Amino acid sequence: MKCEICGRRIEVSLLNKIRGTFIKDSKGKLHVVCNECQSKFKTKKELLEQINR
Repeated sequence: MKCEICGRRIEVSLLNKIRGTFIKDSKGKLHVVCNECQSKFKTKKELLEQINR
């Protein structure tokens, strides 16, 4: 999986869980974000703005 903001590959744990988060937009679509981008952009609104760029 790749981060939808920076395009980097997201690491996966042994149990196939991602080291990041899923963000759901207003339409219900899930977007994948890495830990680094999540720490840069603190709120859900900021993350969605960066995804829609």
